[in-house]
Amino acid sequence: MGTIAEFNIPADDFALGPTFQELPNLEVEIERLVAHDHDRVMPFAWLTTADPDDLDRLDDVLSADSTVDSYESISKIDGDRLYRMEWIDATEMIVHILLEEEGTILHAMGQSDGWHVRVLFPDRDSLSRTYDFADEHGMRFDVVRIYALDDDRKGRFGLTDEQQDTLAAATKLGYYDVPRRITQAELAEKLGVSHQALSERLRRAQKTLNENTVIIGDAEGDEPDLEAK
Repeated sequence: MGTIAEFNIPADDFALGPTFQELPNLEVEIERLVAHDHDRVMPFAWLTTADPDDLDRLDDVLSADSTVDSYESISKIDGDRLYRMEWIDATEMIVHILLEEEGTILHAMGQSDGWHVRVLFPDRDSLSRTYDFADEHGMRFDVVRIYALDDDRKGRFGLTDEQQDTLAAATKLGYYDVPRRITQAELAEKLGVSHQALSERLRRAQKTLNENTVIIGDAEGDEPDLEAK
């Protein structure tokens, strides 16, 4: 059975480490990533920064980054830049995952404080081999969450079957529509559970979904910025 692992990699131990040192406000989100061979990785990545001055420096900083062999700007949308790059250094673990273990990078987000990566491994053994590979090569590799990918794919975001079914029913029946097409009491009746049980199930499911999607990459303990823009 497939296994999903989420882990953190320090920025200095991975590609674009020098870029993050120069541009600490930069955020990088991988759109797609493939390994050409054992020496280089080609990602398509969105680069975002809250500092407009960083955008003016971005190309010069990437040119000086020893982990980047080449890059090309593909798209510009407001403060976001989509780049095609070739990484040639500090990518050994990702290459191992893609080529040796036939893993799939589901999500990767990089910031100055490190990378958060979510990977689908074919099985638990391939994850164990990757951990051993990192340890043997002196790579820091902090696993923060591991969960199984169910055969029916319901476990892909850490949800239980019950949580998945509840969220799916709530969505299909219009509970999340504006305005709502069904009340929580009506939804509870259709699902054959009490109003209180449904409320608790929805809250827990939404919390799990948020932790595995919305806040992936946030530093542990960070407080949300609630200031109105």
